[in-house]
This record gives sequence, C-alpha cells and structure tokens, in this order.
Amino acid sequence: MDRICAWNTACSKSERIIIMKKRINKVISLLEADQPVYSTSAVELTYNAGKQMSQTWADLILVEFEHHAFDIVGLTQFMRGLKEGGPTPDGYLMPTVVSTLPSNCMTKEEMLYNAWQTRHVLSTGAHGVLQTHTRDVEAVKTFVASARYPYHKHGRKFLPEGLRGSGGQKQPSEIWGITQREYTDLADPWPLNPKGEILLGLKIEDRYCVDNANEIAAVPGIGFAEWGPGDMGMSYGDPDAHDPPYPDYMNQAREKVKSALYKSNVAFYSSWNDKNLNIKETVDHLIDNVGAKILGIPNKNYADYGRGKTSL
Repeated sequence: MDRICAWNTACSKSERIIIMKKRINKVISLLEADQPVYSTSAVELTYNAGKQMSQTWADLILVEFEHHAFDIVGLTQFMRGLKEGGPTPDGYLMPTVVSTLPSNCMTKEEMLYNAWQTRHVLSTGAHGVLQTHTRDVEAVKTFVASARYPYHKHGRKFLPEGLRGSGGQKQPSEIWGITQREYTDLADPWPLNPKGEILLGLKIEDRYCVDNANEIAAVPGIGFAEWGPGDMGMSYGDPDAHDPPYPDYMNQAREKVKSALYKSNVAFYSSWNDKNLNIKETVDHLIDNVGAKILGIPNKNYADYGRGKTSL
C-alpha cells in the first residue's frame, strides 16, 4: 500500500491505521489522516521525566525554550527516556516532540544568526521546532532552511539551501531507531517533503505577523501555526486579552490567521481557556467553531472525548 492511503478516505479504516503506524512522527500521521492532535507540555527535562511521558495521553509534547533556559542537555536526556520508555500505548515509537526557540523570526538576519538553535534542538532527536513572532516571509524561508540538509531539493525554487550540516545525525538516528543515512533522508519538513518526518510550526502572534499572514502561511515547509493570543493581545495594547471572551479585534486577528492557514493547508493550533465551558463544549468549540486541528488541552479527559468524536 502507498503512504498516501493514510489520508485517502477511499482506503479502509484498517488500511489507514496501518499506514499511519509506519510514520515516526505521530502528529504527521494524524494530520494526514485528517484527525485532530492533542498536545501537552513537558514539565521537566530529565531522563526519568521522558520515560514517564512516553506513556502520555497526548500526541504532541511541547518543550518551552521561548521564555525558559535553552536546556539542550536536558532535552537530550528527555528524548532518551522517551525512547526507552516506549512505545506509546497506541503503537508509535514515541509521542511527537516539538520545541520553541529563544530567538524570534522577525528578520532573515535574526534567523541566520540563530540557525544553530534549530540544529541543536533537532540533533537531540526532537521531531520539530515552533518558531515565535514570525513577521517576515524571508525570515520564515530561512527558518525552514535551518531545519533542512542541503541535499534535499523539494521546494528549492522558493527556499534557500538547507543549513543543517553533517556530524549531528548519530544521536537523532538512534532516538528514531534508524540508520544515520535514513535519518538525514527523513529529517526534512513535511508536507514540503511528503516523506519528511520534521514538523515545523509558526507563531503568528502579533499585529505585524497578522499583516503578513497570507504570505507567511504560504511558505513551503510549514506544517502548523498558532495565533498566540497572549502576545497578540499585548501587541494590540491589551496585556489581559489572553483568554476568552475576546474583544472584536482579537477575534478578527484569529480569523485572519486561520483563514491564511486554511488557504495554504496548514494546520491551526489553538487552546480555549473558557471556564464557562465544560469538557465537551470546549472540544466541540475548538474543532467545530475555532477550526483547530491541534488542540492545546488540560488533560486526558478532553482528548478522550475528542477522539471519540472524530475517530476513524
């Protein structure tokens, strides 16, 4: 069976599940199958924490380096624990791990000077990177290049040559359970490379980002993006606009971001912290009204309801 069967509704349920399990990156499998993704955050970056989280209910583990110490040693140990504690309850090698970076993506120069951060994160065996304050198209193109090896050719009509170099592939290949050559072949951004296992995300999270949302979302190699309501609110002058109910300008900003992502077939990540909604109402609202494909939720109960709602 061809890999494309994973998102082809003409395939049977069993065929689609079999193809999904061939993926290393669980989140990509779910997005290809048009299934929502449920995310949580890593609280501690240690071997034992990774081993414990290998059995998490979540599909995606986000690692926060945007506002906290850039702990690559800790992430290395966390990934080793995650690998050794696996596989996941549903048969994947491990949950998908995506990390934010300390640097922003405001200019091409900023991305070039900080491309080493992407290299270091991916060399731990992490599956992706989430870049913050993505204001400029050329900066986003450089971000994609920072996650690629130079011999990959998909999208080179629009993108710079890859900036990752040889020498760092041993550790991630061991984490992924493949050879070093297999790793460098597969360590390319999806969906730009249909066989790629790297997931790149953007935070389109201030008024400058919103102005360029259509062009930013159209950069090849981006798999998902979020609208960052905390930073979005601050950018518009309101430091307390992180959670709903949102003022009109926030709803308009979110819709602009979502519309841009929809046009470019990029998955929309969102949470929804409305204490007036119960579990069912929150998940229903995120999927049916907000249009989220990746849901930031508090716990397993939300994921269980959502999976029942949209199950294959």
